[in-house]
Amino acid sequence: MPLKEAESPTEYREIDRWDGGVGWLAHPEETMERASHALAIDGDVWVIDPVDAPGIDDLFAEFGTVAGVVVLLDRHTRDAKEIAQRHDVPVYLPTWVRRSVSGVPVRRFETTLADTGLRVLRLVDNPAWQEAALYDETNGTLVVPESVGTADYFRTGRERLGVHPMVRLLPPNELRGLTPERVLVGHGPGIFDDATVVLADALDGSRRRFPSLLAKTVRGFVSS
Repeated sequence: MPLKEAESPTEYREIDRWDGGVGWLAHPEETMERASHALAIDGDVWVIDPVDAPGIDDLFAEFGTVAGVVVLLDRHTRDAKEIAQRHDVPVYLPTWVRRSVSGVPVRRFETTLADTGLRVLRLVDNPAWQEAALYDETNGTLVVPESVGTADYFRTGRERLGVHPMVRLLPPNELRGLTPERVLVGHGPGIFDDATVVLADALDGSRRRFPSLLAKTVRGFVSS
């Protein structure tokens, strides 16, 4: 089906709340289901791939003070600049992401995010796609902006979590063997139940189920 986005948010929908943070959909009705997250670490709030929305600063304040805005995917700059400017904090980008953000201080990171202790995984690094994931091995939080997702166009009928159609044939090996308690994604609500099993199933079945996902996508376009 065609992917449509709302023009401007009027009221965000909260998703993915747990002790260590929260997620939200700024445009709950859009097909792409662009999800954003705020991670709380030692009183600091790290805002991940954000889409801005009215009242979102009050949501951050529940968890602490914004310390930085993080962009994990080259095309997920979204509203990082606006939120960073509002909170007078830098935008953090992986060293291999070629895109930058103007008008705000930019900090680069490679193996860990600042002093958070979050492990950085290099998922994709090619001219068309640069992506990182964040993994908190102490509490089991895994943040993957694009390679996996729960929005409908990521998944076959039997999947709770699906590999992105463009990397179905070569899913990132860096995600294999992880044991997350929760998987937060850049498109759709996160996975909080049986997250390790669900992630492994998505990766293991990625190639095998690609024809089914392709057929589903074609049917969606034909019927729209």
